[in-house]
Amino acid sequence: MKLAVIAFPGSNEVDMYNAVKDVLGKEVEIVSHEAETLEGFDGIILPGGASFGDYLRPGAIACHSPIIQEVKKAAEAGKPVIGVSNGFQILLEAGILPGAMKQNEGLEFICRSVEVKVENNETMFTSEYQQNEVLSLPIAHWNGNYYCNEETLKSLKENKQIVFTYNGSNPNGSLENIAGITNEKGNVLGIMPHAERAVEEIIGGLDGLKLFQSIVKNWREAHVANA
Repeated sequence: MKLAVIAFPGSNEVDMYNAVKDVLGKEVEIVSHEAETLEGFDGIILPGGASFGDYLRPGAIACHSPIIQEVKKAAEAGKPVIGVSNGFQILLEAGILPGAMKQNEGLEFICRSVEVKVENNETMFTSEYQQNEVLSLPIAHWNGNYYCNEETLKSLKENKQIVFTYNGSNPNGSLENIAGITNEKGNVLGIMPHAERAVEEIIGGLDGLKLFQSIVKNWREAHVANA
């Protein structure tokens, strides 16, 4: 399995690259936001950070980068696509995932570990977790307050697209404690907590590792089945 980590000006692509290459042991390349193809990649990751300095609003400029059209094609083709923190914001701005991100309820930047509960472990991103498993994952954002209208929320619930929620306390005011959602097809994930910063005990625990292991396992099973 070969993964692409998309680099925007201001993004933290190195954190994600190291998690995939050094911990997961999978082939990975950093791909510029100006690239016009994602041919040859089996999965796409949009990392955290502050793309284009978060000018206008997080993800608003990045979503117009040439590579986004290729990300959309990959999503439509059923390839796994992940947006973490700022990457989640970009997916929302690009219309790849529903809803929008507002400023944190307290109007402050939050950088700490939080409890996150697995609401749906039947996705390609969560199959290695137990249903309702509680994780400790770090967050680092100004704008993590997820919002959508009632119709969209109803659809998210009916289709089990809410896959991660904040457990215990809600750090940013996010609607229904939402910390991560998928698209209806289930192959695109947006998540605010930084799973890539919780893949080694020495840097923050291992609670994020199973997310990446789930992707690899599901891709391998689908690949072998279709071979």
